[in-house]
Amino acid sequence: MTIKIGDKLPAAEFISFNADGQIKLSTDQIFAGKKVVLFGVPGAFTPTCSVNHLPGFIEHAEALKAKGVDTIACTSVNDPHVMKAWSKHAGADGKIQMLADGNGAFAKAMGLDIDLAMANMGLRSKRYSMLVENGVVKQLNVEDKSGVNVSGAETLLSQI
Repeated sequence: MTIKIGDKLPAAEFISFNADGQIKLSTDQIFAGKKVVLFGVPGAFTPTCSVNHLPGFIEHAEALKAKGVDTIACTSVNDPHVMKAWSKHAGADGKIQMLADGNGAFAKAMGLDIDLAMANMGLRSKRYSMLVENGVVKQLNVEDKSGVNVSGAETLLSQI
């Protein structure tokens, strides 16, 4: 079953980085008592994710925060080192919290996983964006085609 507006996020654990190094974060640590923009991408460093999706959230980070967003986070079925390198390369450090969902457990639990074996990418996350308040989904934009048509930062910014 796919997550929908009004649902609580499933419990999961991510790997991220802070100033002290690699850390594990639960969904409660990330979302409890906070207003969070979360967007999911099929893969770090992939063309559409790097050129069309992540840059919009970097560009609109201040505008999103001005609307009361506490955290802007990106998740992908990649290892934490790839997510860290992608953040640094894209200029997202300090703006976007990268959350590695290495085995795709979070994507599966939300029903937003996709099998991209035909592209030699294996299990990945669908492309989406959502607004989450205190762990509950308030807005949800899931792409049904390739590209960034409904899940970009501009769309979510207009929904807040």
